[in-house]
Amino acid sequence: QHSNSAEARDLAYHLHSFTHLPSLAEDGPLVLESGQGIYVTDNHGRRYIEGISGLWNIVVGFGEERIAEAAYAQMKKLPAYHTFFGRTASPVIDLAERLIELAPVAMKRVYFVNSGSEANDTAIKMLWMLNIGAGRSEKRKIISRKKAYHGTTVASCSLNGKPYIECFGLPLKEIIYTDCPHYWRDGRPGESESDYAQRLADNLEELIQAEGADTIAGFIAEPVMGAGGALVPPEGYFEKIEAVLRKHDIAIIADEVVCGFGRTGNMWGSQTYNFRPDIICTSKCLTAGYFPMGAVLMSPEIDAQLMEAAEAMGEFPHGFTTAGHPVGAAVALKTLELITEPGGMFDNLRRVAPHFQAGLQKFADHPLVGEARGVGLIGALEIVSDKATKTPFAEEHLIGEQVVRRAQANGLILRPIGESVIFAPPFIISEAEIDDMFARTGKVLDEIEAHVQKNGLRAAAAAAE
Repeated sequence: QHSNSAEARDLAYHLHSFTHLPSLAEDGPLVLESGQGIYVTDNHGRRYIEGISGLWNIVVGFGEERIAEAAYAQMKKLPAYHTFFGRTASPVIDLAERLIELAPVAMKRVYFVNSGSEANDTAIKMLWMLNIGAGRSEKRKIISRKKAYHGTTVASCSLNGKPYIECFGLPLKEIIYTDCPHYWRDGRPGESESDYAQRLADNLEELIQAEGADTIAGFIAEPVMGAGGALVPPEGYFEKIEAVLRKHDIAIIADEVVCGFGRTGNMWGSQTYNFRPDIICTSKCLTAGYFPMGAVLMSPEIDAQLMEAAEAMGEFPHGFTTAGHPVGAAVALKTLELITEPGGMFDNLRRVAPHFQAGLQKFADHPLVGEARGVGLIGALEIVSDKATKTPFAEEHLIGEQVVRRAQANGLILRPIGESVIFAPPFIISEAEIDDMFARTGKVLDEIEAHVQKNGLRAAAAAAE
C-alpha cells in the first residue's frame, strides 16, 4: 500500500471494531466512497452488493434522498436539542406516538437512546430501579442466552453469551445464561422441534428454581439471534419460554434491534414468533442507519412501576446528551414512512422474501453447507467440514475469513459469524438482485471448496477428531 493511501492512513490512525487483525494487516481495510440502492462503491471504483445491509441496519439501501431531505429540513429548523429537564423537540413527540402505534402489543411510553446497546443497557437500569423502588432490591438478575448478542456497554456486553467478553472481566455478577435455541446443532436424535423447545423451557424452569425467582428481574432475547448466526428459534419455543417467565413474574425484554420494523417478515420479530414482551428495545432499522438512534418501549405495567420509583426520587436519573435528537426523530419518521407505506419497502420485503428463502435453500446440498436457515429477509448458511457429523472446520483454517475475502473479490459483502455466513440484504432488493447475490455466493462457496480440497482441510479435521 502506498504510505499516503487511505488504506495506510486508516491502519495508522483508526482502531476497528470486531476485526480480525491479521487479515486487516494483510489485506488492508475496505474504504467505501459512495452507495446507491443495494450497492456500495469503494475508493478504487469497485462496486459491491451489500449483502448484510451494513450491520443489518441500512434497510432502505444507499442514497435514499427522501431521508436526506428530511434530515436537512430539520437541521435548518432545529438542528439539535435534548430531552433533559422536561424539554424536547416536537418531532420527538411525533416519533414516540408513532412507535406506540406500531408496537406489537400495548405499550405506554417510549424512551429514546442512541443505539441498541444503550437501549438494552437502559432496560436493565429500568428494571433495577423499579425493583429497588418497590422494595425488591434483591430482584436484579437478568437471564440472557448462550450465543446471544445484545451490545457493547458494560451491562449489555455482559448479556453476550460469548467467551470473548471474559477479556473485559465480564459478565457482571447479575447476568446468568440459559440455552441457545439451535435445533439443528443441539436437538437430540429423534427429538422433534417441539420436544426440543420443551426441553429448553424445562431447563429455564430449573435455572429459575435454582437461582430463586425473587432474585430475577428479567429475561432478554432476540426473536432471531443476529450475531449468534441468524439463528431461527424452533417451533413453539417462545410460547413455552414465555409461559415459564409469566409463572415466575419475570419481565420479558425483546431485543428487536435486528428484527424490529420488518426483517423477519412481520413488523416485529415478537409477532413472527408469537410472544408478548414487557419491554421492547429497538434501534438499527428505526433510522435505517442514516442516524444513530434507538428506543425503549415500555408496557403500561413497567411504565407504572418505573414512574412510581422515579416519583419517589423526583426524577428518572438517566440520559444521553444526544438521545431524542430532533434530526434523528425526523430521519426515523421518514424511514418508518418509507418502510410502512402501501407499496413501500416492507411490502417489497414480503414480496421477495419467499424467493430469497428458496435461493438460500438451494445451497443445502453444497458439500460445505450443513444447514441453510432463515426467515423473512434474514438467513444463514452453516459451513461444515463434514455434513454427516455436522463437524465444523478447525478455527485455525479461518474459513470465515476466507469466505469474506473471496466474496469481496466477487463483488459481494457478506459476514461470517462463527461457522455461519450471514445474509440480510436491504428491504429494497429485487428478485433479480437476489439471484445475482446468490450466484456470487455460489461462486464463493465453490472457490472455498476448491481451497478445502487442495489443502486437505477435511482430512485435517477428521484427524483432529
